[in-house]
Amino acid sequence: MRLLQGPRNGTEVRRRLKRFPDANKLPQIAVDAMSGDSGPRTVLRALVGLIKDYPDVQFRLVGDEAVLRSELQRSRLKGSAQIQIQHASQVVAMDEAPSQALRGKRDSSMHVAIGLLRDGHVDAVVSAGNTGALMAMGKVFLRTIPGIDRPAIAAFLPTQHGRVLVLDLGANVDCHPEHLLQFAVMGAILFAQVTGTAKPRVGLLNIGSEEIKGNELVKAANVLLRQSHLNFVGNVEGSQVYQGGCDVLVCDGFVGNVFLKTSEGLAAMVRQELRASYTRSTYGRLAYLINRPILQQLRRRLDSRQYNGATLLGLNGIIIKSHGNADRLAFARAVEVAIAEARHRLTLEIAKVVQDDLAQVIRNSA
Repeated sequence: MRLLQGPRNGTEVRRRLKRFPDANKLPQIAVDAMSGDSGPRTVLRALVGLIKDYPDVQFRLVGDEAVLRSELQRSRLKGSAQIQIQHASQVVAMDEAPSQALRGKRDSSMHVAIGLLRDGHVDAVVSAGNTGALMAMGKVFLRTIPGIDRPAIAAFLPTQHGRVLVLDLGANVDCHPEHLLQFAVMGAILFAQVTGTAKPRVGLLNIGSEEIKGNELVKAANVLLRQSHLNFVGNVEGSQVYQGGCDVLVCDGFVGNVFLKTSEGLAAMVRQELRASYTRSTYGRLAYLINRPILQQLRRRLDSRQYNGATLLGLNGIIIKSHGNADRLAFARAVEVAIAEARHRLTLEIAKVVQDDLAQVIRNSA
């Protein structure tokens, strides 16, 4: 079995790299303005602060033109030269089957936004819409970076000593060892680009730190990762993740999604218990007033909205998925992730590294 399905010749590589953003032009971000639970109003509120912080970025709102113009007239973005509108008459529902959205919603805001990215009119897309439909359209219209078989969903989470990038968070339920290797290479590049860390520590999520632990997938992936150029620190147990055991955590999409949702559920429970403890009695309310500065700092540190914006990593273009229930702050964070990755030309950096690195592993394992 071949380790990779990558491009067969240089012509195909050049063809699949032709849409990477030009470093000399101003970043342009397409925003699926009709997606998510709140729709255009939340999107526009998020952009109000962003146009001040990023005066060199152009935003193209994709959606029903009449609705968007009406919302713009009522917002503080009225008359902004950084805002453009791209009409799209349809919307992909959150519960819509990806195949139906792909075939039957060709004028949806999601479809049109990804089309702008495919044709080189924008450098990144942000959407809070249906994850399955977003991934399906991305794979069909953009294809994957040469040397990458499957895209992965990657997102940052807070730890005691900073943050950790986790992938895959649900795009690939069933994986082969070489897929985990590809996730690791892409994750290391993304972490290095965003944080400036020269050699991010890559860990493999497992039930134990020993090499003999885990299922056959994890054991085989461990061997490949040790043969790569990556700064691989070995297996990482779930209890070590939030202690800062690694910078990039790799796993298949089934395990990653369970890990993410369990973490979110635990964080929500801790917040609720703290709130209940401080409001249950007069003593508790007094204790809250004393500890308020510390609690507010902790709340900001662990606020999931600060970590909104998952990258569909491995596509031949930058697509950022926001939570569907994102508020103004959370959606703004997702847009900032798109801006950062566009400026770093993330897809091009992955393409430069992935071919040589994966070819080296293939030679070593032959």
